[in-house]
Amino acid sequence: MLNSVLFDLDGTLLDTVDDFMSIIEAMLREHGRPEIDARLVRSQVSDGSIGMLCTAFAMRPDADGFDALREDFLQRYADQLGNQTRPFPGISELLDWLDAQDLPWGVVTNKMSRFSIPLIERMGLGQRCRTLVCPDQVTHGKPHAEPVLKACAELGVDPAGCVFVGDHLRDIQAGKAAGTATVAALYGYIPAGDDPANWNATHSINNAAALRPWLEQRRATETTHV
Repeated sequence: MLNSVLFDLDGTLLDTVDDFMSIIEAMLREHGRPEIDARLVRSQVSDGSIGMLCTAFAMRPDADGFDALREDFLQRYADQLGNQTRPFPGISELLDWLDAQDLPWGVVTNKMSRFSIPLIERMGLGQRCRTLVCPDQVTHGKPHAEPVLKACAELGVDPAGCVFVGDHLRDIQAGKAAGTATVAALYGYIPAGDDPANWNATHSINNAAALRPWLEQRRATETTHV
């Protein structure tokens, strides 16, 4: 039976790209670099600061000066955390429905705790998010099953009744490895050249609002077969 829903953070629950883009634009100007198409940054959000900076500055992560560049980026992000971040359209209503149905929900992310925890709080979700698993809280991050299993354990639910929603292949891999149903969030930060049709998710959605009817149908089907 459906017992919980887990979300990836950036690109699934929250639209964070404008925060990243404003920082990168400022850094590019300061370094005398040309502007970059926001779509390129968007496609790299799931790969974190390293992926975004490598794309924006056309640098390898082992290049001279890259570590200092990354530290600058992370400090700016910490200082401006959540200034332009918003839930994706339909997410607020979806979370209201989950709460009303007494279906616990949480977040499994590859974003470090120092950013994830205050961001969830700033978005007003701290008291509602029943579990938040970050990579510095586990031995293995996604696509390993460990963070998803940890979230299910903290919720006190069987992974078989959980649904994990994410916008990256590693989200789907982690959910499948943990034994959950999986949903590909096609509205998120899909990496350039990646085809979610090849992820073999249980289901896919073009917008967050589409998740509720699928969950309702899944619940009704499961009830019928009891």
